[in-house]
Amino acid sequence: MTKVASGGARFGADSRGRYNDRIFRGTSRASAWVVIAIIVGIGVMLLLGSLQAFREFGVIPFVTGTTWDPVRDIYGALPYIVGTLLSSGIALILATPVAILTAIYLSELAPRRVAIPLTFLIELIAAIPSVVIGLWGIFILTPFLKGTVEAWVVGIFGSIPIFAGPPLGIGLFAAGVILAIMIVPTIVSVSREVINSVPATQREAMFALGATRWEVVTKAVLPAARSGIVGAVILGLGRALGETMAVTMVIGNAQDIPTSLFDQAQTIASKIATTFNEAAIGLQTSSLIALGLILLVITVALNIIARLLVWQTAGPVGNE
Repeated sequence: MTKVASGGARFGADSRGRYNDRIFRGTSRASAWVVIAIIVGIGVMLLLGSLQAFREFGVIPFVTGTTWDPVRDIYGALPYIVGTLLSSGIALILATPVAILTAIYLSELAPRRVAIPLTFLIELIAAIPSVVIGLWGIFILTPFLKGTVEAWVVGIFGSIPIFAGPPLGIGLFAAGVILAIMIVPTIVSVSREVINSVPATQREAMFALGATRWEVVTKAVLPAARSGIVGAVILGLGRALGETMAVTMVIGNAQDIPTSLFDQAQTIASKIATTFNEAAIGLQTSSLIALGLILLVITVALNIIARLLVWQTAGPVGNE
C-alpha cells in the first residue's frame, strides 16, 4: 500500500509538472505573438495613415522629394531621412569607441571599488530625461562647440565642402554629439555584460601561455564577445534614430538637405514633433504619418542587418 501511495503521489506530481509546463509554454507563446501583433498593428496603422500621401505623390517621389511646402501641398521626405541618418551616424562614430573602451575598462581593468560607482554614474546618464539633456546642449554644449571644436575644424579644413560653413554651434554636428552622449550608456551596459559573460577559463588559459593583458583582451575576450558588442552598438543606433526632444533643441530644424557637418538640419522624429500639432487634417497629416512609417522601416531594416551581422560575427567563434 505504501508503494502504491508513493507511486500515485509521484504520478500526480508529474502530471502537475506537465500541466504547469503547458501553461508556461502557452503563456510564453501568446506573449511573443502579442508583441508581434503590436508591431504589425503599428505598421498597419502607419501604412493606412500614409496612403493619401503615397497616392498623391507616389512612394518613390515622396521618399526622394526635397520640398516640404504646406502652402502648395508639396511634401518630400529626403531632407529628414538624410538628417536622421547623418546625425545617427555621427553619434555612432563618436560613441562606439568610447563606449567599448569604457566597457573593457570596467570589466577587465578597473578595480571593483572604481568599477561599481563608475558603472552607476554611466547608467545614470540613461535615466536623465532627454529634454534636460537638450537644455544642457543649448546652454552649455553648443556654445562650447562653436568656440572650440567647430571653429578649429572650419579654420583648418574649411576648404573641404563637408567641413565648410560658419561654426554656428547649433546644427547637425551638435545633434550628433548629443546623441552620442545619450547612447553611450546603452552600449557600455550591454557590452560590459557581454564581456563579463566570457568564461574566465579563456583568460586564464591565455595568461598561462604568457600573454599580456592587452593580448588577453584583444585575442581572447573581444573575439568571444564581438557578436554581443555588435548587438550593443545596434541597440544604441536604434535609440539614436528615434530620439526626438534633445535633437530637436540643438539641430536647428532647417528644411534643406545638409551639405556640411555644421549645417542646420532636421530629423524625421524632430520634424514630426515640431509639426504634427499644427498640421492641417488631410494631406499634410498623412505626409507626417508617412514620415513615421519611413522611420519604422529604417529601424526594422537596420535591426535585420544587425541580426545578420551578429550571426556572421558569431559564426566563426562558434565553429572554433
